[in-house]
Amino acid sequence: MAYRHTQIGHLILFILLVLALFYIWLYQTISAEDGSIYFATLIMASVLLILASFTTLQVAIDEKYLKIKFGYGIFKKEFLLDKIVSVKRVKNHWYYGWGIRLWLWPRMLIFNISGFDAVEIKMEDGKIYRIGTDEPEKLEQAIAQSIRR
Repeated sequence: MAYRHTQIGHLILFILLVLALFYIWLYQTISAEDGSIYFATLIMASVLLILASFTTLQVAIDEKYLKIKFGYGIFKKEFLLDKIVSVKRVKNHWYYGWGIRLWLWPRMLIFNISGFDAVEIKMEDGKIYRIGTDEPEKLEQAIAQSIRR
């Protein structure tokens, strides 16, 4: 079953906009004669680029892989469908956070940009991954159908 869905992180987009406006204001208020303006610009641009890479989370399933990609593709991961042994819908706790997180108890890697709904997959090697989504039923069904083939 082919599946493709992109979730938009509205809160992250809002934070990105607020930070960009703050940086524009800061850039205009810093004296151009001050040498620190170049360093500050580099830091500001880096923060905005990293934050922009977490504005969307795309999940896709093809014949062989479950693929996830944040934003424009700096952070991405592929899972072989043959190696997935189980899938289930879960709710993440608020303190799990957003982004890419390594959680130690239970030991799992979390990929999330918004909300608390997720799908948990367990791999043959025992590793656990949680993929955040705004349509957990559809994603769970798509993965379950794909791993049964």
